[in-house]
Amino acid sequence: MRLTYKFRLNPTQAQRTAMQNTLDACRWVYNQTVETRKQAWERERKSVSLYDTNKLLTQWKRDHAFLNRAFSQSLQEAQTRVALAFKHFYRRVKQGAEKAGYPRFRGYHRYDSFTYKQYGNGVKLSDDGLYLSKIGVVKIVVHRRLCGTPKLVTIQRDRLGNWYACFSCVVEPAHLEPTHEAVGVDLGLTRFAVLSNGEIVKRQRWMKRDEKELARIQRKVSRLPAGSPERRKALRALHHVHARIANRRKDFAHKVSRELVNRYQVIVFENLNMADMQEDSFKTITKGIADVAWGQVVAFTAYKAEYAGRTVVKVNPRGTTQACSGCGEVVPKQLSDRVHDCQHCGLRLDRDLNAARNILSRGLATLRTSSAVEAPLL
Repeated sequence: MRLTYKFRLNPTQAQRTAMQNTLDACRWVYNQTVETRKQAWERERKSVSLYDTNKLLTQWKRDHAFLNRAFSQSLQEAQTRVALAFKHFYRRVKQGAEKAGYPRFRGYHRYDSFTYKQYGNGVKLSDDGLYLSKIGVVKIVVHRRLCGTPKLVTIQRDRLGNWYACFSCVVEPAHLEPTHEAVGVDLGLTRFAVLSNGEIVKRQRWMKRDEKELARIQRKVSRLPAGSPERRKALRALHHVHARIANRRKDFAHKVSRELVNRYQVIVFENLNMADMQEDSFKTITKGIADVAWGQVVAFTAYKAEYAGRTVVKVNPRGTTQACSGCGEVVPKQLSDRVHDCQHCGLRLDRDLNAARNILSRGLATLRTSSAVEAPLL
């Protein structure tokens, strides 16, 4: 399987300039490739392949000397991104998606990484630092051991101007000792999660914690004239606050997912569509869904489970709250009803705990049907 290791870079000012030059060159190639494919279709109804754009790149490098400041394979990878963007666009069109999402041109803040496609060719990690072709040996903070075989390296810039190296490595899974424990997880807004065994994971309100500071800085930004040094300074402070919130949310997601994977062999989640939920909800609920990090926890749990030899199952959430986990009868509830009280079998318990038990039952039923795990786990 593939794992990505992310390390902080500490480049000199000259190296920062060289990395920004590479990023600008890759962005220019990306936008020029989008323009070429767009014009070819509008004028001749002709589709341009990745191979065709790679051939055009040779001429572009002759005509524009600044492109030679970037590693050639990084420029090719920018064109690969365009090819993938069009591939997904055509897929969405065939599926009849309401918003197909035609590939867009990228501005300065919408293109923030470039890639060395082959580790050892233009990029290599050593005791002195990370060698990057066209840039030099950059100091790197290797805070943990790099496992597996590196295949490619992506150099990334964040909104604060920090640079990172992301190593995509092929690794052998390190399976944990098997356990017979299984758990269903009901995700919520009042409490982050209720497990089918009755345990509760408290919700952390990261955005609310820094809400006043965000509002103060946003007011300051809105008052300052566009393009002024004062506005750029205020925007940087705003990005700092958002980065701090995102880091806290990510740290929480890593800790919760690690705890679940370490303890349980089978972990069952609801298959929630976050985008639709945010679109259909009230503004306050939408804000809460965006802040609560459901999707991040599920995604982190899935890749950690694959690496550890665990199983993650996603089930249809429809009816998990209304159905009784004891007898299966439907017990209608309003959002304000926080207790499940079944008149058929007499089961009375917290509504989220009832939902978690239903989620677990559906997940185990799915596993039995697909024969994905051994019988003792069921």
